[in-house]
Amino acid sequence: MEQQTNETQSRWSKPQQGLFERPFSFNGRINRTEMWITGIAYGIINGILEFIIDSMVETPAIGIITFILVYGITIWVLLAQGAKRCYDLGHNGWWQLIPFYVFWMYFTGGQETDNEYGEALL
Repeated sequence: MEQQTNETQSRWSKPQQGLFERPFSFNGRINRTEMWITGIAYGIINGILEFIIDSMVETPAIGIITFILVYGITIWVLLAQGAKRCYDLGHNGWWQLIPFYVFWMYFTGGQETDNEYGEALL
């Protein structure tokens, strides 16, 4: 009984990463929920940005610079989150570049055990 209590305490005392704690990092693992939230947020943010950039037709240079900066940041976050989702599935981050693999990332559960990319998610 004492051993079980120690295991439970060590399990709960691990520092847990919060949702989007490190969105720019390519290290660690994320689950399907965070991948879905990332995809939805990406779509909403890019829709808003598209509207803002389209309204900047009076100064196209500013619109182009804004486009490059903002889309560069959002693409980086999307690639980082995609790589972490690949890690959760036990694959290298480059797998996200395989056509239609993104559907596998959104709908398949991750590995329930630790792997070379990090500890299992609770």
